[in-house]
Amino acid sequence: MTEGRTRLVVVGGGTAGWIAALMLQRHAASTEMALDIVVVESSRIPTIGVGEGTTAVFRQVLMDLDIDETDFVRRTGATIKFGIRHKDWRRKGHCYDGPIDDPNLLALSRQFMPGEQQSMLHIYAVSTGCNVADIHLFGQLMQRRKSPFGLDGDELVPAGPFQHAFHFDQAKVGAYLREITTGVERIDAEVAGLRRDAETGNIEALVMSDGTELAGDFFVDCTGFRRKLIGEGMGARWISYRDHLPVNRAMPFWLDHDETDDIAPYTLAWAQEAGWMWAVPTQERIGCGYVYSDEFTTPDAAKAEIERALGREIEPRADLRFDSGRLDRAWIGNCLALGLSSSFLEPLEATSIHGTVVQMMLFNRFFLKGACNADDTMRQKYNDAVSRQLGDFRDFINLHYVGERDEPFWRHARGECMNEATRDMLAFCAENMPRRADFQPFPGDLPHINEQLFYPVLDGLGHLKRAVAKTEMAVNPKVRAHARKAIDAHVRDYKKAAGTCIGHRRYLELVAEGAVSFRWQ
Repeated sequence: MTEGRTRLVVVGGGTAGWIAALMLQRHAASTEMALDIVVVESSRIPTIGVGEGTTAVFRQVLMDLDIDETDFVRRTGATIKFGIRHKDWRRKGHCYDGPIDDPNLLALSRQFMPGEQQSMLHIYAVSTGCNVADIHLFGQLMQRRKSPFGLDGDELVPAGPFQHAFHFDQAKVGAYLREITTGVERIDAEVAGLRRDAETGNIEALVMSDGTELAGDFFVDCTGFRRKLIGEGMGARWISYRDHLPVNRAMPFWLDHDETDDIAPYTLAWAQEAGWMWAVPTQERIGCGYVYSDEFTTPDAAKAEIERALGREIEPRADLRFDSGRLDRAWIGNCLALGLSSSFLEPLEATSIHGTVVQMMLFNRFFLKGACNADDTMRQKYNDAVSRQLGDFRDFINLHYVGERDEPFWRHARGECMNEATRDMLAFCAENMPRRADFQPFPGDLPHINEQLFYPVLDGLGHLKRAVAKTEMAVNPKVRAHARKAIDAHVRDYKKAAGTCIGHRRYLELVAEGAVSFRWQ
């Protein structure tokens, strides 16, 4: 180690490991911190590529890291994601969309106080009986399977100011991030164990499978479910969410695209008799899986159910047991866990990569500078924030199961599995419309789930009351008039913009051909 410099070792590559390395590197450079970063990953440990969705925060990271978006899409096989289509969750035959943009941001007016304007477009939409997804630009683009861009010559022109998300094969993204990273040392080795300081318990060095050692000042565990450092070495315990998240198995499989149809720019979450099926389109194929509870069906029955729903046979790649939850401490001593090393929740709302990115933002902004000399108080502040984030994710996912379906699994999910936060949310919505002020901001005002994401789910599952919304709009007629005018104008503009945007498949073809360019705004 170089005197006066800090050596930070990331163990495990993949998406989480290389995102961490790049974000750490960029933050250190911007703050003139003397930081040397090493990534340890073994070519002998296979990486399983699956279809995975992100939130808009991932695109923000690409922007912050000066990564060319068209190059990223071309080389990783990524596709655009505007939100999630929830099929059959409320009841069979019912569908609702959850777009991730926030139309309220474009309707703010100086004539009203901030509190008067919170969620006003969503509240007005509910008061009129309008589907809330219809007032979103991304809702319009989802319906038409469009890209978020029009064309001006060979330049991509964004249809609006909102950040979209992506679908991709996470193995390809990990390889891409590794390839574009410079100034980070990479060591191809497998960690067998740790050498720890007898007095402090901190990690002094990694012990490799060949007996060599790698010393460091701080370590980031991105070894996934193995949790090689934080679990095996540092003694972190698992806190299960099984009482509130009712599924515990996943059967992944691939489907081919229908070449006669455009590629869906959304994740499909399709409720089934004992769980739900995901469908995440990449450019090559559609990554799918049935997430189910083995208390209510068997693997053979689950496979047969999906084949009936799809009208075709599938070839499961695995049938995996899992336990949704988190570590009791994501930061112990001089070791920080990220990604699947830290937590795992069912993939309903793309919380995995989002959580990794926001946790890295949190760590960089408030803790990195003093991490090597951190005391228990500093670590507890970080651990409390991560615990809060994951608890909110758990509660948001729990809400999705409170529909009207009457199969045994669904009665169990909205009965025994409904947690206190969901009960409180439903009781609140019986007499109120949610607003931004009703949701506690995340530390540093970092990206987090809030009312804009809750509205499509609450509305789609039938938990928002039109009479309540009409009463709240009637309190301030000027706000109501402003909201009505804004929705009329926005929906008109959104439909026009969606009509001028190129199709999703065409956009991907142009990007693959290198025929278009995009500049960050």
